[in-house]
Amino acid sequence: MNIDAWVWWLIGAVGLGIPLVLTAMPEFGMFAVGAVAAAVTAAFGGGAVAQVLVFVIVSVALIAVVRSIANHHRDQRPEHRSGIDALRGRTALVLERVDGSGGRIKLAGEIWSARTLDADSSFEPGQQVDVVEIDGATAVVM
Repeated sequence: MNIDAWVWWLIGAVGLGIPLVLTAMPEFGMFAVGAVAAAVTAAFGGGAVAQVLVFVIVSVALIAVVRSIANHHRDQRPEHRSGIDALRGRTALVLERVDGSGGRIKLAGEIWSARTLDADSSFEPGQQVDVVEIDGATAVVM
């Protein structure tokens, strides 16, 4: 039983597709596409050297292109803030008078103890304030 080279390349492509599915590493998919390109080269009568060159060139080109696109998208993602970092810069509603010694605000749907950034200023209930920082369990506002 003599199997043509293009069949071996397709078997290799399937073999490279298995780790792609199991590990979710896209590099295996790019190698599989390179193997399919080498199978096409073999089917059109390309020699062994041409098949290997097509496999290497297509695989490396795909990895280079996809990696650069992925890096570009990763760098363009907006920063996702969470925890107390997400509360800085938000607006809150004063529930109880807030001054340098304390008070209460409603921030992100929760009631927080608060104090003013400037010890001499104060805010009355119903006013909007901006959260400058979070100091422990106290919001510092202005």
